[in-house]
Amino acid sequence: MTPIALKVIRPVISVGSRYAPHVTARLAFELFCRTPPRRPAGPKARQVHAQGRRRLAAAKTMPFRVGKARVMAYLFAGQHREVSKRFLVVHGWGSSAAYISSLAGGLASTGAEVVVLDLPGHGHSSGRRLNIRMAVDAIVEAERRFGPFDGAVGHSFGGASLVLAAGGIMPDAGQFNPGRLAVIGAPSRIEWLFDGFSDVVGLSESMRRNLVRHAETVAGAALSEFDGVPIAQRLCKPLLVVHAEDDKEVDAEHARRYATVPSARIHWANGHGHRRIISAPEVIGVVAAFLTDVQGEDSRNSAA
Repeated sequence: MTPIALKVIRPVISVGSRYAPHVTARLAFELFCRTPPRRPAGPKARQVHAQGRRRLAAAKTMPFRVGKARVMAYLFAGQHREVSKRFLVVHGWGSSAAYISSLAGGLASTGAEVVVLDLPGHGHSSGRRLNIRMAVDAIVEAERRFGPFDGAVGHSFGGASLVLAAGGIMPDAGQFNPGRLAVIGAPSRIEWLFDGFSDVVGLSESMRRNLVRHAETVAGAALSEFDGVPIAQRLCKPLLVVHAEDDKEVDAEHARRYATVPSARIHWANGHGHRRIISAPEVIGVVAAFLTDVQGEDSRNSAA
């Protein structure tokens, strides 16, 4: 959100919170869900995006609908090998399948089929808004259409969405059921997003509570349930958490919280920050090795 937009929005929110708190909470939620412009900002971003679009040109497009949204999916088929696995890849907020395509390509090089999503409001999907419920709906529908998936990996918001979808905490949304989960630079708790947004927009504590209540109504679950750690503990699925301690967008403490999950393994990819991490060869290799770990899968099936 630009400084000029904030100068306009803050007084509107301030006045509205006094005279029409419920309407203002809905307005604040719409602002919270508003996705950023899709055009890459800056020459480096344009270069990365162009490279990603070239990779996507080799994939099969498979659009599908979730409610009113048209969601674009891309299929990378494993080449020159018998397909043995199927994975789902989900990007983060303000990103797209193009930006995460190097990870998808790395997974496809193992011989797997890889489905990559453009979440609503991003890439070639429709709309200008996204929230956790919309992301979870897209993930669950992707599994219904293209799954089952042996594993799934998500970056940032996409990683958090995968964990919440696997937790099935939204009663009407269904449940995502991959064999393995990997999250990269992902928040473990969603409350911090509301805290950060409230500070930026200048919401009072009472307005923040109204915003949260409205978000809970939309999601169909309490915000306290949007915590990946107890979900991971309950699911007992193999979980890989990749994070950089120099991540300036999602604090590394989110990754450290997963240390209490017996089925989780934390891999520190320091030096890669929040965005470069998804295309780092080291990270792609670690994720690919984790998701294709047949020995680990056999051990899990034997234990079951």
